[in-house]
Amino acid sequence: MDPDTTVPRIEVAIADDHTLFRDGVREILSTDPGLLVVGDAEHGQAAIAMCVDKRPAVLLLDVHMPGPGASAVIRQVHRLCPQTQVIVLTMYDDAALVRELLGCGAAAYLVKTVTRDQLTAIVKSVARRPAMVQVSVSRQTIVWLDTQRSAPHGPLTDRESQVLGLAAEALSNAQIASRLLITEATVKRHMTNIYAKLGAVSRVDAIRKAHAARLISGGQPRPAA
Repeated sequence: MDPDTTVPRIEVAIADDHTLFRDGVREILSTDPGLLVVGDAEHGQAAIAMCVDKRPAVLLLDVHMPGPGASAVIRQVHRLCPQTQVIVLTMYDDAALVRELLGCGAAAYLVKTVTRDQLTAIVKSVARRPAMVQVSVSRQTIVWLDTQRSAPHGPLTDRESQVLGLAAEALSNAQIASRLLITEATVKRHMTNIYAKLGAVSRVDAIRKAHAARLISGGQPRPAA
């Protein structure tokens, strides 16, 4: 008997707003007899709905897509489909983003420079050992994460501190988005979270309170990767 027929295949879903990339990943995964692609989505809300409908073991999730941000998608998938493990697959080798998305519950963070063999191996590993967190980023990013592990943190995430630090330099939301390679909508969501955490009523009030609490200094954000 063919041994592949005795073991259920790992069901995988793909969420990315680039059709060509989705098709390429589907083709890669389909060459492995242990994996089965059950669906794909081109924006965040569709990714959540797909997981609710298909209940895949693994969701491959791009960071910047239309609709809810990656952190919101991860949280919703975990709430609605706790059996689905989320692997972030992105072009951004960004230490603060790694911390943020792993903190939201992502099982792995991979930069799109991974090989096809690495991708299929990590998909299988995440499905079989969900308690393990896997990261494939640059050495620089790993070093930065190590240095931050024991550093004291305030109520803001690293990304929120970056956003507010740039706001303190009088950059607009559009300029902050361009500097951090995120969408303007994501910047607005970060600012909303910052206001709530600091009890601030305006941008100026948030900057003043962050300075008073020493969450930012000299108007500079924490170092980015």
